[in-house]
Amino acid sequence: MRVIFHADLDAFYAAVEQRDRPELRGRPVLIGGSPEQRGVVATASYEARRHGARSAMPMRTALRLCPPGTVRLPPRFDRYAEISRQVMALFHELTPLVEPLSLDEAYLDMTDPLTAPGAPSSREAARALKDEVRSRVGLTISVGAGSSKSVAKIASDLGKPDGLVVVALGEERAFLAPLPAARLWGIGPRAEERLARAGISTIGDVAAADPRWLVHAFGKWGDVMHGLARGHDDRAVTTSREIKSVGRETTFAEDCADRATLSATLRNLAGQVAERLQRRDLRGRTVTLKLRRHDFHTITRQARLLAPSDSAEQIAAEAVRLLSGELAAGGRFRLIGVAVSGFEPVAQLALPLFGEPASIPC
Repeated sequence: MRVIFHADLDAFYAAVEQRDRPELRGRPVLIGGSPEQRGVVATASYEARRHGARSAMPMRTALRLCPPGTVRLPPRFDRYAEISRQVMALFHELTPLVEPLSLDEAYLDMTDPLTAPGAPSSREAARALKDEVRSRVGLTISVGAGSSKSVAKIASDLGKPDGLVVVALGEERAFLAPLPAARLWGIGPRAEERLARAGISTIGDVAAADPRWLVHAFGKWGDVMHGLARGHDDRAVTTSREIKSVGRETTFAEDCADRATLSATLRNLAGQVAERLQRRDLRGRTVTLKLRRHDFHTITRQARLLAPSDSAEQIAAEAVRLLSGELAAGGRFRLIGVAVSGFEPVAQLALPLFGEPASIPC
């Protein structure tokens, strides 16, 4: 028997700002770029979400939806990384098997701590974790507990904000069955539409579907989808892995063809990538742009730097340059992302002799 927690800090960037500035508590807060520069929302507080604001939305639109008095702040990635380290340290006090997914979420394998003689129940341990994060860090966290990563992740999402959902062993299929199929990992809008045309709208419907049809419709992913819908997920919590790339991407609520919005989104994502590189003491030589068109055709383009970098400005500049080449042909895009690879540890690098390195196309 495995016990997996998925722990996810609620509206993390906005919550940190509200914690650091008590006058913002209870007010709608939007973190992201300036509306005058076609900025996009990185995180919206729950007070702002009640008015329809959400991540990846143009900041201008979010501010229009929210009431007067809404606060817009630029992101402070160094501060968010500092708070993230405090929270991850708390996770490691419970178990050495912690797999961070981002600054604000992680999987914890709690099997050994919770199967030892006299151990607390999953619910008691999750409640204690929530209390520790609140008292020692001053933030709320949602926790989902189950026998697998996928079940724990869905459970934590369902409980937000400040949630605690525990799925007992043997209850996975009953828990999953009534939920929308889109709750399953990997099912996006297009897959959801295709399932709906076949009369499949819930996870229970996916579990009951003919696996041969799923494989025919979705390839190998159809077989994985069928297993996840039945509560089968053997993926282990991975505490260390070779980092080959660091990237961030976002899906737009509506297909986007606006150059300024796409560029602003890339700059925001580049800042997040740079923060992750700096936190891991990495610099990379290759910048990759990822675009997914309205027809789901995916495009990737790369630029190679003359020397490794962890600079948000340089990563953004290369990504925007690559983007310009794709926009010349027109089209609408539903997803955009940027990644850096080709790493060397910062400690092994000499500083460029004449400032920041230039780039050359791959």
